[in-house]
Amino acid sequence: MLLVAAVASHQPEPRHDLFTTQDRDLLRLCLAGAPGAWEAFLERFSGLLAFVAIRVAAQRGISLTMTDRDDLIAEVMVEFLRNDAAVLRGFLGRSSLPTFLTVVARRVCVRSLLREKKAQALTTDGASLPDDREDHAAAVANQEEIGMLLQRLDSQAARLVRLHHLEGRSYGEISRLTGMPLGSIGPALSHARQQMRGGSVTGDGMATG
Repeated sequence: MLLVAAVASHQPEPRHDLFTTQDRDLLRLCLAGAPGAWEAFLERFSGLLAFVAIRVAAQRGISLTMTDRDDLIAEVMVEFLRNDAAVLRGFLGRSSLPTFLTVVARRVCVRSLLREKKAQALTTDGASLPDDREDHAAAVANQEEIGMLLQRLDSQAARLVRLHHLEGRSYGEISRLTGMPLGSIGPALSHARQQMRGGSVTGDGMATG
C-alpha cells in the first residue's frame, strides 16, 4: 500500500508512449472483471514474474525449484488481486506497465523469501531472526533499481532484455529497433537469461515470446 500512497500523492500526466494500448486495454479488462482477462494477464506477464522471482532469489543466494518459483508467482498474483486489485488501480502510467509490475513483484518476492527464511530458522534452532530484518529487506527492495536485474549483461544484451521482457516488444519490433536478424534474437535473449541467472537456478523462468 505504500506504493499506492506514494503514487497517489503525486499524479503527473500518464506517459502514453510508455503505457501501450495493448497493456491499457488488458488492464482495463482485468479491472472490469472481464471473463478470461486475468488468465490473459498471467499469460502475458508470467515470464516477467518468473524472471523477477528467480533474480531476487539468486541475489540472496537461494536456488529455486520450479515449484518454489511458481509459488512466488502465485503470491505476486494474490498481491495484484488483493483489495479489488488496489495496487493495479493505483497505476497511473508513469512508467511502462511491465516496469511497474516488476517493482511490485520484487517487493512481494523479498517479503516471501524473508518470511520463509525466518520460518526455517524457527524450525531448525528455535531462534527467530531479528524483528527489524524484514523491515530492512523491504527498505532495500524499495531502493533497488530495475537496472540491477541487468547488471551482469553488456549493453546490447541488456537492451534486448529491456525491450522484450520489460517493454513487451515483439521479436519483429526488436529487429527493427536494433537491426538484429530476426532469427538471432531468441538465442541472444536465451543467452542473456543464462548470464543473469549465473547458472544458479534450475529451469527456464522466462518465456521467450
